[in-house]
Amino acid sequence: MELKIYKDYEQLSANAANEIADLLKQKPGAVICLASGDTPKLTYQLFAEKVINENIDISNCTFIGLDEWVGIPPENEGSCQYFFRKYLFEPLQVTPGQTYLFNALSSSFEEECKKMDETILAKGGIDLMMVGIGMNGHIGFNEPGVSFDLYSHIVNLDETTVTVGQKYFNSQTALQKGITLGLRHFMESKRAIVLANSAKKAGIIKKALEDEISNHVPATIIRTHAQGVVMIDEEAASLLK
Repeated sequence: MELKIYKDYEQLSANAANEIADLLKQKPGAVICLASGDTPKLTYQLFAEKVINENIDISNCTFIGLDEWVGIPPENEGSCQYFFRKYLFEPLQVTPGQTYLFNALSSSFEEECKKMDETILAKGGIDLMMVGIGMNGHIGFNEPGVSFDLYSHIVNLDETTVTVGQKYFNSQTALQKGITLGLRHFMESKRAIVLANSAKKAGIIKKALEDEISNHVPATIIRTHAQGVVMIDEEAASLLK
């Protein structure tokens, strides 16, 4: 695993955007799994600008959504689908055939998980997985206590995730379950990047990088990934030894 510390959120985001752009220049048909949320928002905006300004061909790549709130429709502003459309797919005019996102309203989440796993397998695996880290150390909705051996699965959301997650919604929203790629996908991705910024993430970054590797803090698993990278700003790094 490699640790990269940047001066501020802007510098972190610019370098993360370069990671995606550079991969697509080298491998136009890359399979890229991305997380939604506050941390990667600027990364995607800068990436979209870069694609347009540098005329990078993204017509053959595949975008996979990391997770979704179960029961939240895609038109809801708090949904991961809405986020991806707003900050990535619409600015880049990505075709529907290039995107694979969980259906949060599916009648069979078991089938939904199976479909996602088969899609990833058929495409030769994930080339780049870019994720954030939750206040409880989760990656995607892989909450504390999760098995490291799971592929896509349904999960009961941790209390911390439910509380923090309210910030994405316009009004109090009932959040109980999530559907997510598993940590096995994360470990099998050819390159895995964890992003974190701000002082509020300093405590969990310290745990992720310095505590014992265990599913109590799922993000500790990044330290066992041969091509794992933790990209953080100075504020998020402020408690590290």
